[in-house]
Amino acid sequence: MLKNLTIMDNILIPAMEKNDKRKERRQKVKRAEELLRKLSIIDVADNDINEVSGGQLQRACICRSMINNPKIIFADEPTGALNRTASTEVMDELVKLNNEGTTIMMVTHDPKIAAKCKKVFYIVDGNIKGEYENVTNEHTSEQDRERRLNNWLMDLGW
Repeated sequence: MLKNLTIMDNILIPAMEKNDKRKERRQKVKRAEELLRKLSIIDVADNDINEVSGGQLQRACICRSMINNPKIIFADEPTGALNRTASTEVMDELVKLNNEGTTIMMVTHDPKIAAKCKKVFYIVDGNIKGEYENVTNEHTSEQDRERRLNNWLMDLGW
């Protein structure tokens, strides 16, 4: 994030092109506003990056990563600095993007977050120690998925 720009401007940078027409720019601003609203930070869109909390800044970075509807997102602890409510909002949006066809490659130490994933790799010192598939299942409660994933991790020595 560039410190001399607003949150909105930082989110829009990757989307803007030199030869954009006015209509295209309006559509990109509308997309940015939609993302800001979904991640509950629309009220800080015009703030500088040093005027927002760490959690708000992290959510703004996630908006920026989503602005161009990428085919893949690499996320390193995307919910690490967030409270439970903000974490849920971010993960709900990432799950939605994944369901729409975007691949999400994420690192997390939080089993609650990992339980929302379709596939989990347990990695120790750079080596894959186990792979857990089908963590998500529409017929299984979130708590049951978390419990099963935690049991699997414990069996692997986590």
